Formats: sequence, structure tokens, C-alpha cells
Amino acid sequence: MEATSTSGTIQQPGRSAGQVLRSYFYWTYPRGSLHYDIMVTLILLFIFITPRFWSFGAKPSSPGGPQYPIEVIGNDSHGMILTVSAAEVHVPAGASTRQVKLALRNAVEPVTGDAVFVERWKTVTDSHGHLAWKIWVHR
Repeated sequence: MEATSTSGTIQQPGRSAGQVLRSYFYWTYPRGSLHYDIMVTLILLFIFITPRFWSFGAKPSSPGGPQYPIEVIGNDSHGMILTVSAAEVHVPAGASTRQVKLALRNAVEPVTGDAVFVERWKTVTDSHGHLAWKIWVHR
């Protein structure tokens, strides 16, 4: 039942908090009304303020990649031969063949991508007399 005030406007009966929240959830208010403007303001506040207080776990990427140049030579249609500085390859002492392969693959990954297979390798000295790995890979 609606009541009319002395000014002639129609007053709506009091609504419970549950009804107000339900109408917010179902977005039943007409555009331009006070409740509509409140909802839009709350949504915009959520969008712009939440990232400042909520840790999404995003971190800038590390400045990875090789510190020393990697020489890449095509090996006919069989793949590539890469020469990588020994400082780029982190192989623990007494490492197994599998561990060496993984370390070599990780060292060449910034250049070749992750879809390569390490066939074989040997240690050599580069043009400056530094120890290096010569690695045969294919995709």
C-alpha cells in the first residue's frame, strides 16, 4: 500500500535490508536513481582500489637470458650447433648425463625456445680461450 505525502508525492513503504541487498544483486533500480549510482560507484571503487591492496602474485620477469653471447650454427637439416660459455651452464660436480642434458637445455632455452632436444655435447675453448660447451640440438 502506498502512502501520499502532503506534497503529493508517492512514498514507498520501508524495505528491509535483505530486500535492498536483493535488489542490488539483481540490479533492479532504474538508471539515474540514487541506488543505481551507488552501485556503479562501488563497482568502480572495487576495480580501481582492489589491485592496490590485493596481491595477485604478479612479479616482473627476471632479466633472464644469456650473459655471454651464444654462437648458433645451422647443422644442415638436422638442427643446430650452439656454442655456450661454460659460465652460462650450471652443472653440479658429478652430475649424471640426464642432469647435464637438462642444464644444457636450460642454458640454450632463451635462444632456441623450449622445444629442443639435446643430442650430444662436448667441451671446447671459444675464440677467446674460455671454456665453452658445444651442443648439438634439434627440434
